[in-house]
Amino acid sequence: MQFRPTIDLLCDGPAMNVRFDGQTVIVTGAAHGFGRAISLAFAARGANVWACDVNDAGLRETEALSAEREAPLQVRTVDVSNREAVQALVKEASGGERVDVLVNNAGGVLGQVGRPLEQIGQDDWHAIFRVNLDGAFYFSQAVAPLMKARGAGRIVNISSGAGLGVSLTGIQAYASAKAAQIGLTRQLAHELGAWGITVNNVAPGFVRSNPTTERQWESYGEEGQRRLIDNIAMKRLGSPDDIAHAVLFFASEYAGWVTGQILSVDGGK
Repeated sequence: MQFRPTIDLLCDGPAMNVRFDGQTVIVTGAAHGFGRAISLAFAARGANVWACDVNDAGLRETEALSAEREAPLQVRTVDVSNREAVQALVKEASGGERVDVLVNNAGGVLGQVGRPLEQIGQDDWHAIFRVNLDGAFYFSQAVAPLMKARGAGRIVNISSGAGLGVSLTGIQAYASAKAAQIGLTRQLAHELGAWGITVNNVAPGFVRSNPTTERQWESYGEEGQRRLIDNIAMKRLGSPDDIAHAVLFFASEYAGWVTGQILSVDGGK
């Protein structure tokens, strides 16, 4: 069975309307920022969206926003580092039958700040890996049998420019976990491709998208903020919608022969 989202091209202009009517989409880390924008984008295009996070209050805000836009979605409080909880969510969302798109967005620095290597404790190191890498593995593992049975599926991981270079945060575990997630993307693309499943990765640049990035932005001061923007080819910051649009592409029919790829959405470096 081929994966064929409904896509309408407007012949009198460059606009392209990508639809996901009838498809089941799971988005992790959906309480704010990228995950919220991605969830709302899929819901607006007809998908049956299941948005999850550990932040229940933020999830309720995402749910309210979707209702305001007349594109409702389902929200569930889930710890992505808990394999049993992940499997339970996938079972509920799929009805035991289908998950068309999985977006592994949950991650972040968990309130940590950059410190010298010798000051990093074992718990801090592993905590970031559990959310940024283990969660993506557990969800991919849970949806793979459903996608294989249908002969189609899309998995999109959200990493970071930190996984391709160095992290602006200076957090060693974050840069390492995001790089590992990129490696997981490439490996799963080769493992699952024979079943019509694509696995791709979006690597965002710095975007003011949540409380953590707001604190990071303020910490740079006026000079640091100007220097950051000057190092971007387009001389401006992006938005969560810019990341959501890249995810929609990977999930659409237009990316049917694209897999194992990392798309940097960073304004140009």
